[in-house]
Amino acid sequence: MKSKPKTLGELRRSPWSEERTKCRSVKDELRENLTLRLERGGPLFEGIIGFDDTVVPQVVNALLSRHNFILLGLRGQAKTRLLRALVTLLDEELPVIAGCEINDNPYAPICRGCKLLLEEKGDATPVDFLTREFRYVEKLATPDVTIADMIGDIDPIKAARGGHQLSNELTIHFGLLPRANRGIFAINELPDLAGKIQVGLFNIMQEGDVQIKGYPVRLPLDVALVFTANPEDYTARGKIITPLKDRVGSEIRTHYPATTEEAVAITQQEAWLARGGGRPLTVPHFIHEIVEEIAFLARADKKVDKRSGVSQRMPITCVENVVSNAERRAISNREDAIVPRVSDIYAALPALTGKFELEYEGELKGADFVAKELIRAAIGKVFQKHFDGMDLQPVVQWFELGGSLKVAEAAPATEVVAGLRKIQGLLDKAAVLGIRAKDAPGLAASAGEFILEGLYAHRRIGRSEERGFMAEERKQSAPLKEEFRPPHKRPYN
Repeated sequence: MKSKPKTLGELRRSPWSEERTKCRSVKDELRENLTLRLERGGPLFEGIIGFDDTVVPQVVNALLSRHNFILLGLRGQAKTRLLRALVTLLDEELPVIAGCEINDNPYAPICRGCKLLLEEKGDATPVDFLTREFRYVEKLATPDVTIADMIGDIDPIKAARGGHQLSNELTIHFGLLPRANRGIFAINELPDLAGKIQVGLFNIMQEGDVQIKGYPVRLPLDVALVFTANPEDYTARGKIITPLKDRVGSEIRTHYPATTEEAVAITQQEAWLARGGGRPLTVPHFIHEIVEEIAFLARADKKVDKRSGVSQRMPITCVENVVSNAERRAISNREDAIVPRVSDIYAALPALTGKFELEYEGELKGADFVAKELIRAAIGKVFQKHFDGMDLQPVVQWFELGGSLKVAEAAPATEVVAGLRKIQGLLDKAAVLGIRAKDAPGLAASAGEFILEGLYAHRRIGRSEERGFMAEERKQSAPLKEEFRPPHKRPYN
């Protein structure tokens, strides 16, 4: 394998000396690599699910247009993940002047130190190569961020060691933006950035210059700027100043998953489910569907604040807690396999209640009450999807004839299945879910409990803490009032 060039002279005799790459801007680089990927076909950004027909085409258009752009969306909509995926559109390596803090181009340096080094050493100027991962710089905007953090500041130690005046460009300690030169600079939650810092960003984007401690500094940076923001932040916490907003080429709206299938795919990709420990894990598909439906219903519930959104992190953390509760039960009962049940979703309340903000009506009822309502509604909706039109009257009738069944959350699967077998035809109905009565006890127990919870959600059977599942209590009509009759009058003597 041929070694990489170590000096500017060697670089000039290498493939990196082509005119196409010598002074190509980072936006041209992104555009060219994106074009090649589009020609090859296939997914553009790995791990981004549900944006193929909406957000991704708009991002592609922005990159082809060489725009700086902003992703606008509620929390938990993969905005940061999408920005980080842009790194894959950069070249694998890029030649830079060795030791330069701002990744100067060996063919066209912009900082004073590199210009002097090039004048002194010429073709002997040392070069290095920067991998694509180090060409992405990300900053979370907070009100305490200063212009020194973003652009730079005067370093008195540099001035003292070099014997320079403070106004000398060689005394600058560069901030994050200059250090992202020839790369991508991402700012999360842009409206939280103070207005004067936004002005500094705009100035260096538009004019390529900035004042540091009153001294004008010319820095024609080559940076692709990308931002994220929450729509509510424009009025709730801050705003994007008009000149900066005008400079942002494209404003792209993100969204939550549109379908349950997309949501399940995201959760399975992100959740930590590979527990190990020698016990195989099987999460029934209806458990995944219920967990995702909770998030969908929460986003539409009038008791939940829609302005703050319900993050996709909610089903991710919920399914992790669901699996952990099932794992705890399997360990305690010395079972061979881990199979979550619907009762494990109720046990995962701590993973739900902290993931949504409540409106006034929800605050009156409490987060636990709202979460339990959402779980019950989600169970009912998923149950309706699988059992719509199926005759479950024999199961309901068993309870109406006086039967009751308590399914303990910590009970082993074999014990639960033994109880479910008492109800005629119940486990046979699980075939709709792809589960047979003779399957592993964990799957049969999970399916049977889901059917009972679904009937309870549709108010066809009842449930209490003491007796478990039982017949639905019918509200009796009020007794008719007795007809008014005047008192009997005794005849006069």
